[in-house]
Amino acid sequence: MLSNHIQNGIESARLAWSRIPNSDESPFVLDDDGVGILKKNDGSAVESLDYEVIENFAYREEQAHRRRKLYVSYLLVVKWFFALLIGICTGLAAVFINISVENFAGWKYSVTFSIIQKSYVAGFIVYILINLVLVYSSVYIITQFSPAAAGSGIPEIKGYLNGVDTHGILLFRTLIGKVFGSIGSVGGGLALGKEGPLVHTGACIASLLGQGGSTKYHLNSRWFNVFKSDRDRRDLVTCGCAAGVAAAFRAPVGGVLFALEEVTSWWRSQLMWRVFFTSAIVAVVVRTAMGWCKSGKCGHFGSGGFIIWDVSDGQEDYSFAELLPMAIIGVIGGLLGALFNQLTLYITTWRRNHLHKKGNRVKIIEACLVSVLTSVISFGLPLLRKCSPCPEPDPASGIECPRPPGMYGNYVNFFCSKDNEYNDLATIFFNTQDDAIRNLFSAKTINEYSSQSLLTFLVMFYGLAVVTFGTAVPAGQFVPGIMIGSTYGRLVGMFVVKYYRKLNIEEGTYALLGAASFLGGSMRMTVSLCVIMVEITNNLKLLPLIMLVLLISKAVGDAFNDGIYEEQARLRGIPLLDSKPKYEMRNMMAKEACGSGRVVSLPRVVKVSDVVSILQSNTHNGFPVIDHTRSGEPLVIGLVLRSHLLVILQSKVDFQHSPLPSDPRTGGRSIRHDSGEFAKPVSSKGICLDDIHLTSEDLEMYIDLAPFLNPSPYIVPEDMSLTKVYNLFRQLGLRHLFVVPRPSRVLGLITRKDLLIEDAENVNTLELQATSNSASE
Repeated sequence: MLSNHIQNGIESARLAWSRIPNSDESPFVLDDDGVGILKKNDGSAVESLDYEVIENFAYREEQAHRRRKLYVSYLLVVKWFFALLIGICTGLAAVFINISVENFAGWKYSVTFSIIQKSYVAGFIVYILINLVLVYSSVYIITQFSPAAAGSGIPEIKGYLNGVDTHGILLFRTLIGKVFGSIGSVGGGLALGKEGPLVHTGACIASLLGQGGSTKYHLNSRWFNVFKSDRDRRDLVTCGCAAGVAAAFRAPVGGVLFALEEVTSWWRSQLMWRVFFTSAIVAVVVRTAMGWCKSGKCGHFGSGGFIIWDVSDGQEDYSFAELLPMAIIGVIGGLLGALFNQLTLYITTWRRNHLHKKGNRVKIIEACLVSVLTSVISFGLPLLRKCSPCPEPDPASGIECPRPPGMYGNYVNFFCSKDNEYNDLATIFFNTQDDAIRNLFSAKTINEYSSQSLLTFLVMFYGLAVVTFGTAVPAGQFVPGIMIGSTYGRLVGMFVVKYYRKLNIEEGTYALLGAASFLGGSMRMTVSLCVIMVEITNNLKLLPLIMLVLLISKAVGDAFNDGIYEEQARLRGIPLLDSKPKYEMRNMMAKEACGSGRVVSLPRVVKVSDVVSILQSNTHNGFPVIDHTRSGEPLVIGLVLRSHLLVILQSKVDFQHSPLPSDPRTGGRSIRHDSGEFAKPVSSKGICLDDIHLTSEDLEMYIDLAPFLNPSPYIVPEDMSLTKVYNLFRQLGLRHLFVVPRPSRVLGLITRKDLLIEDAENVNTLELQATSNSASE
């Protein structure tokens, strides 16, 4: 059977592909890697993924020996089972993070409040120290244990689903660093959120489940090691991303749309169902945990634990005249969002090029200084603000005034001389971000905040968010973006209330629109963000208004720069392929994109020493394999991957003494590998050439590459438009693409009807119909 496959592959290559003209010309290889493995600015490496199915003879042998219907049914059941596990595990991880953050924050504020009853100076010192300890624990975990867990992780996950693997982003230690690092950084009061890290957490959980756990830490099971190809793992990671968003915002539909709109480059309907199922499971797990915690078993974790801001009792209607200030909110969001992206890009670039190159100690000191600065501002600025008298009590509103600091609700009493006064700046500054946003979104609280306090908070928190972004801690930008947007949105709402003088206008509604506008202006999401905002606010009536401000803010932001995730991915050296090719590609051909360098190729039967020499002399990840026809003319018969060559060199079982290929007429030899042996662990460097030990006798032996190469890689003619090449490359998730001269003959044409293959029981009927049609013609 092997000999037949080899013969069929060579014959197919001879008929379908053009010849190699002569010694100075060879087929170009359009390689997603450029030079194979790219070095990022921070020293780590990125490498392209093999989303294409490598149809070598090991793969074909496995497919031939499997019972097709039974195996397909088994894979389908396993995929749905993994979707269930991803949803459960991600939901539990989110519950653990939220309970931990809320308890640390609640304990911090309760201790601080009890101390400031006696001395504000002592309370100030304790507050700074608690935040400093939490942030130090976070940055220490990141710098010493899991550097890949720094940041939000969304640019890296977006790159992975685009076809680029950054080493270390989906490992077990990255998952641990993300979970515990988020608890420290968010609990420490930094101007960042845990939503982006939760997306990365879900992706790590999905990846680890897909490969059976972690081998390094002896937490693996061969029963879970089912999906070994990058294509299957990509689907699991997509489910994990959607689960992370669903867990962070309690927005299952928003999680599905986020995965579809923002992170994935390849989508299909079957994946949609599994992603939707995973998000639904997350919602059930989170809801169950919330119900269990209502009994008081979760400490300080209460109604403010998960992000959901119910504004269903807010503004129910709006007039046509209000569309103008709402549109202005969209413009402000686009401008401030684009400015935020640009400032974070400049500061992060400077930080990477100058500060972080000095070592981990500098990263720790930097994060601790940012923590002290944040604590001083959040505690000190409210001390300078004059308190305001509480409004007349309204039993119908259910709002109590005043409240102690750090507790859920509005009208915080902080450094006030009278008991019936509140500090509006402390209500949003000296509080958890979730509760501060809930206060800004709240209805029936007109005139709670002064314009001076909102402007002060906007400027200071905006600056803190810019400075904090890029520190060596897990950091999300959803909640800080909502904080910034809701602040200037409420400012606009105050002017609208004063100008229009209508009783039904709520400042909290404009705060919500401001939050949506800033996220749209910074992240450039539309559909998914719109659904997320509706789900977390529980007010469908505001959907048209949210759509309006999102469209305006995105259009304004696009006029200045790209979204924050695209900018950060470019900064980190992740070569993302956008959904649309550049306009200049229309006037370029495929041959022009290949460069002028000569393609490094291998003969079908190659000496081991030559393989080692080629692997040492370059970093390419794919090599064309050349054979010769009976007349002596060179012929390309396929593509062999670098990772496959390393597996062959390490095992040594395929070495042979003869420099001649196996004769197809004598039966050949059996395959000693299955397709799973060639799979590289996720986010791992895999086998290195330095780890392979070869004796002098091994170097003198030969390898027949025919059983291991991909006999049918994708090819394009040299004069094809680069726009077409780009679309083909991205939509199919390719890693290599052959560029060849124009073929000299055509074997046939495939049309739509040729691809409409019926079930196996109807094949004979189709063949009979085709024979009858041919005879009648």
